[in-house]
Amino acid sequence: MNKVEKFATEIGYIKNPKYRENIKILIDLLPDYFFEVAASSTGKYHPSFSLGAGGLLRHTKTAVRIAYEMFQDESISGAFNENEKDMMIMALILHDGLKHGDPKEEYVKFDHPILICDRIRENKEKTTLTDNEILALTNMIESHMGPWNTNKYSDVVLPVPKNKYQKFVHMCDFLSSRKFLDVKFENDEIVI
Repeated sequence: MNKVEKFATEIGYIKNPKYRENIKILIDLLPDYFFEVAASSTGKYHPSFSLGAGGLLRHTKTAVRIAYEMFQDESISGAFNENEKDMMIMALILHDGLKHGDPKEEYVKFDHPILICDRIRENKEKTTLTDNEILALTNMIESHMGPWNTNKYSDVVLPVPKNKYQKFVHMCDFLSSRKFLDVKFENDEIVI
């Protein structure tokens, strides 16, 4: 499976060539199951397009597309420079990268934001990202769950979004999970 090819459209939204190359490296670190599982192991928390085989990929693509569309509105995108926008796209592509853990477990791992951030940090030397860029990227991902940062089955307390980048990433992920959405896909690409 060519994992990078699955995100060709989303990689195309990234303007900085350095970030385009680095997201390809990071996408290759995603487990195969990421491209096969549903966004929700129970079906309770996501719309129909993100359920079933490939649902997590479609959820992720929708979150990225929401960001891309928001960036077309200067009243929103004016708060960010181009590199910041690129980093938020990267964070959205990776945010659920280890949603079922590693190795894969049957149900979603509550601490999945921490797991994917650890994977990114452990593989920093494969990238050309600076320590500050890795920090920014992982800060956006770790807090993507927003106010749902505790779980009765886990002692982990996830960080909540505090800065505008974290809040934007959380908002795009949140909107992508709303059950009223009806995004059309064809061959895992959003139909416009």
